[in-house]
Amino acid sequence: MNDTSYDIRTLNSLIATTLDSVDGYTQAADDENSGRFGAMFRSRAGERRGVASSLQAEVARLGGNPEDDGTVLAGAHRVFLSLKAAVTGADEQAIVNEVERGEDHIKAKFEDAINDTDLSAEVRALIERGYGSVRAGHDEMRDLKLTLEATAS
Repeated sequence: MNDTSYDIRTLNSLIATTLDSVDGYTQAADDENSGRFGAMFRSRAGERRGVASSLQAEVARLGGNPEDDGTVLAGAHRVFLSLKAAVTGADEQAIVNEVERGEDHIKAKFEDAINDTDLSAEVRALIERGYGSVRAGHDEMRDLKLTLEATAS
């Protein structure tokens, strides 16, 4: 039997980051007061839940214990953002900027995994499928950020 511990560790790291993304989109939907982007953020959160579920299923198939929580750092970051939003009443631009920053992070993590030649081919293929959602979300948030910046000036 092959040692799957490296694949499992890598997948669990991506699961934690993807769950952070779910939480980030959910928080953004809750914090966005105008309601213009709430449905988009909730839709992305649901899509990311699906990515996390597929990664979790693979960890279980490989005999590992799938991650079911985000990262500790992200938890602290969310608390800070919630506090900041409560104190400052964060506007759309600030929320979109924060979501886009999170998208940069998750996109880089998935790209690193895709380029990791130590992963098994089947795990890398699964990560590439999840990356489709990540890349689409990243590009959508980047474009939204640029659109908001253009209309603000």
